[in-house]
Amino acid sequence: MLGTIGGTRAADAPLYTVVDGNKVDSNTIKGWHTWRAMACERCHGANQEGLVGPALVDSLKVLTKEQFKTTVLLGRMEKGMPNFNGSKQVVENIDFLYAFLKGRSDGAIKPGRLEEIK
Repeated sequence: MLGTIGGTRAADAPLYTVVDGNKVDSNTIKGWHTWRAMACERCHGANQEGLVGPALVDSLKVLTKEQFKTTVLLGRMEKGMPNFNGSKQVVENIDFLYAFLKGRSDGAIKPGRLEEIK
C-alpha cells in the first residue's frame, strides 16, 4: 500500500514517499542516514520522542521547514542545540532530514529501521 505523501516541496513533488510504514524514497533514506550519522537520537530519542531535546514528532507539527532548517543549521545554544552548519552531510541533506522527520511527525513513517523503496 502506498502511504502518505507529505506536503509538497516544489510544484507537485512530494516531500516524502512511504510504503508500508518503513519503506521510503531514496531522498528520505538520505535524511534518515543523516539522522543516524549525527546521532540526533542522543538528545531527541531513538523514536524522535524527545529526551533532553524536544520531541520532534511534536515539534515538526508546528515548525515550518525554514524554522527547522534555521534551528538545525544555526543551533539554539541557549537550549543546548548545537549548530550543524559545519557538517557537510547535514548541509547537503537538510531537506531530506526534514522530510524524514516530517514523515515521522505525520505518523506516516514508523519508528525504527527504514528501507529504500526498490
